[in-house]
Amino acid sequence: MFKRTKEDFVCEHCGTQVKGNGYTNHCPKCLWSKHVDVDPGDRAASCGGLMEPISIEGSSPEYVLTQKCTVCGHERRNVIAANDDPTSIVQLAQKQASK
Repeated sequence: MFKRTKEDFVCEHCGTQVKGNGYTNHCPKCLWSKHVDVDPGDRAASCGGLMEPISIEGSSPEYVLTQKCTVCGHERRNVIAANDDPTSIVQLAQKQASK
């Protein structure tokens, strides 16, 4: 069950100060996040690893980001937010296409 948790944070990957809105689950600058939830918003995951953006799918404006934990390998899908950096989205798509 989703639990809305409104939190600000500093991205542990790129250092960006992120203002959370209760639905924010990744850095809008670099698209990385942290493995903190078992279910969205519960902060029950004990891993704490960084979640690397590994793929993007869909089409504008309905993109879905897949992230993979660099510690335990857990994968999670997230909807791209309106304030996510378009350059980071394009770079991820290009990286994915070159594989």
